[in-house]
Formats: sequence, C-alpha cells, structure tokens
Amino acid sequence: MSITKKATVVAVGLGLVTLSACGSSDGGSGGGDSKTVTLVSHDSWAVSKNVLADFEKQSGYKVRVLKDGDAGQAVNKAILTKDNPQGDVFFGVDNTLLSRALDNGLFQSYEAKGSDLVLPEYRADEDKHRVTPIDTGDICVNYDKAYFSKHKLTPPTSFDDLIKPAYKNLLVTENASTSSPGLGFLLGTAAKYGDDGWADYWKKLKANGVKVVDGWEQAYNEEFSGSSTGKKTGADRPLVVSYASSPPAEVIYADPKPTTAPTGVATGTCFRQVEYAGLLSNASNAKGGKALLDFLLTKEFQDDMPLNMFVYPVREGAQVPAEFTKYGPQAKDPETMDPAEIADNRDQWVKSWTSLVLK
Repeated sequence: MSITKKATVVAVGLGLVTLSACGSSDGGSGGGDSKTVTLVSHDSWAVSKNVLADFEKQSGYKVRVLKDGDAGQAVNKAILTKDNPQGDVFFGVDNTLLSRALDNGLFQSYEAKGSDLVLPEYRADEDKHRVTPIDTGDICVNYDKAYFSKHKLTPPTSFDDLIKPAYKNLLVTENASTSSPGLGFLLGTAAKYGDDGWADYWKKLKANGVKVVDGWEQAYNEEFSGSSTGKKTGADRPLVVSYASSPPAEVIYADPKPTTAPTGVATGTCFRQVEYAGLLSNASNAKGGKALLDFLLTKEFQDDMPLNMFVYPVREGAQVPAEFTKYGPQAKDPETMDPAEIADNRDQWVKSWTSLVLK
C-alpha cells in the first residue's frame, strides 16, 4: 500500500536484481519460453531470499525486479510504456489508482490460483480478473512521540486536529499527484469532508503550514523527526503521512530494540489501501508472469510479506506477526471510498488539490 513505503532497510541484502533498462529484454510477445520473469514494482517491494528461492526452484523461473519509484510514479510509467512493457507483472497499483490502470489497458486477464482464498472485502474486478489483490494497509498520520512529550503537547488524533494552531508547521505529506500515500491522504479527507468540504479543509491545512514533498521516502526518511534516519539528520517535522504499520518497523529494525514504538498513529486520519498485481498487457513472458502471480497468493509469500513490506496479507488464514498486533494494528474505523467514486473524481480532485496547495 504498498507498507511502510516503508522502511528502506528492508530492501537491503535481498539479493534481488534491479533493472535499469526501459524495456523487457526477453523479446517476443508472450510466448512464455523464457526462464526469466520480470516484476515491475514501486520501491518498497521486498521478499525473503529463501521464499523467493523456493519459487525459483519450484517454478524454474528466475525473477528479476525493476523498482520504479513511488507507487504513483511507477503506475504512470507503466501506463506510458504499456505497448512495450518493462516487465511481465506489475505489483503495487492500489485502490486509489486502480481505475486509471484498468482504463488505460495496463493489464490482461488472468485469474490467479488462490484467488478464491482472498478475503471478500479486498477483491476487485472480479468479472475480468485483470488484477489480483496482494496486500492491504492503512495510510495514516504518524507522530514522533519524543517531540510531543518534550513539548508537552498532546499528539493529534483526527483530521480536525491537524488544522489547529497547536500543530502549525508540524506536518509533512506527499504530493497527491505523484505519490500513493499522498493521494490516499487526499482521498481520506475527501471521504471525511465530502466533495463540498475537502478543499476548504486543505486551505486550512495549507494555512497551518503543511509541507508537501514528492514521495514517501523523502517525507518519512528525510523530513520526519520520528524515523530512525530522521533522528540522525535532524529532521524537524514530527507529523508525517505514512502507514499504521510504520511503528512496528521502527521497533523491529532498531538496535537495540525499544520496549515501545517511538512513533504513534493518529487513528482518526486513516484511509484503507489495497494493493494489487497484474499480468501486463504485451508481457514478453506471460506464462512466467502467471506463475509469479500465483506465487504472490501462496501462504508462504503472504506469511512472509508483513515483515518485509510492512503490509497486511489478504489471503484467508495468512499469519499476522505479533509485532503488528502490538505496535501497528489496523485502524478500527478507517475512511474508505467506493472505487467508482474514486474513478469519477480522482483526477479532478488531484487537479484542484495541485492548484490549491502547490501554487
């Protein structure tokens, strides 16, 4: 979602090969004879080496990975290159951008094995099976506990709190036109305040000093004072748009591990995100792509995914780590929006948001 977009440390040492070429090197038009399958993703893709090795051994395919920036940027590039796709499978389009991908013909139909085990609330496009749900998570404002303790200030808990004078110049968020969490946060405000009220809310948020940066990596790792990297670089924003699963990452990857998470979640600011994968139209290795999509729904991958990408599994019976329950439980009442409403309004909302907030 996908989620801490996450802790960049999770991608270190995975042994994945990142491509830099702008197109698939396998050639052909989907014959599927190649023994290499290419996954295109946002920067937060990660998997345990042994889990990936199991798939490669069992399937006979070698997996190559092309990481292409924030989710919003990756989706836009995939659409621009759809006639000569960079790979075979795209992972990381979420419910905020799903209609754009489908309307532009990014994917071809394929019903992955295990689709019947996906929890019903996460399914989409069930008539054509152009995408497969892979994970879910909540986009929420995170706060730096140490900052608020030091300043004897109560952390915000809601969208309404963020526009109060006490929180002036404290929040950093991502660009809604280029970033998946940035767009999710915009949609959360639209769900909360409606088509008639979200723009007025953002006027107040802008007046209260919200800072906008291009993507999650910059917002969380460079601007947010509560992140492990932000502490080292002197970041000065104690509020950031991130994920409900970001606090567990701050515990798991800390050395030494703290007894409590150094960051918290403003639970009244959450928007539910679902991430999908799909077989790219004109994929060079469609057969390998189908095998890879099947793998993404296996219990082995779904169990492995939370502590690598800090997202929740969507498969029935998949395991959720204890750290998630303790430090980053899913929001009990997140904002949501019907995909049709997102499709009807997203582009105009983003255009209006850009004019209002960035100019």
